[in-house]
Amino acid sequence: MMDQNINLHVKARRPRAHAENLSSVYLVGKRIFDILASAAGLIILAIPFLIIGIIIKLDDPKGGVFYSQIRLGKDGKEFRMWKFRSMVSNADQLVDKLMEQNEIEGAMFKIKDDPRITRIGAFIRKYSIDELPQLFNILNGDMSLVGPRPPLPREVADYTEYDKQRLAVIPGATGLWQVSGRSDVGFDEMVDLDIEYINTASWWNDIKILFRTVYIVIRPNGAY
Repeated sequence: MMDQNINLHVKARRPRAHAENLSSVYLVGKRIFDILASAAGLIILAIPFLIIGIIIKLDDPKGGVFYSQIRLGKDGKEFRMWKFRSMVSNADQLVDKLMEQNEIEGAMFKIKDDPRITRIGAFIRKYSIDELPQLFNILNGDMSLVGPRPPLPREVADYTEYDKQRLAVIPGATGLWQVSGRSDVGFDEMVDLDIEYINTASWWNDIKILFRTVYIVIRPNGAY
């Protein structure tokens, strides 16, 4: 009984998100930067996108080049998030069979040596190249360059009220969790990092996360 009381006391001391403290100047500036950066990125990466698409089709002709999933954004709003396909075409249908191999506690599913990943998929996931089509989501306003990872509806179904605080802001293609260990960080730690990001959000912090993201793309830190 004493250990249970200690655990409850520790959980009560976890930080709370204060998204209402984000200034309108910061939010407007962040959106303008997202539009300019994503538009420029899509133009610059047009040819690399084409090359990656051809390689994906050559590696696994059965599926498409892109893969989309329904994710939840700010305030739990649904949107379709885009990626380069890195798994076999029937990957979603295999989740239930692999659930017992889940290597992350909490409302998230990750397997380090996921058998659904294709050969080219392993490479583009390691260097986060599969995430690049999210530039379309950023341009559209469903996502930002920096913010919490957008969760799946089935993940949010298992969220506590504390966990749901990470839905208080627009999700990002990269964020504090991604540059702090990513798949090597547990679910509870991810939520705490997202809340820390919300409570300390600023242009300077966003810039630091973007620079750390570039470094991690060059030297991966646990992406799988």
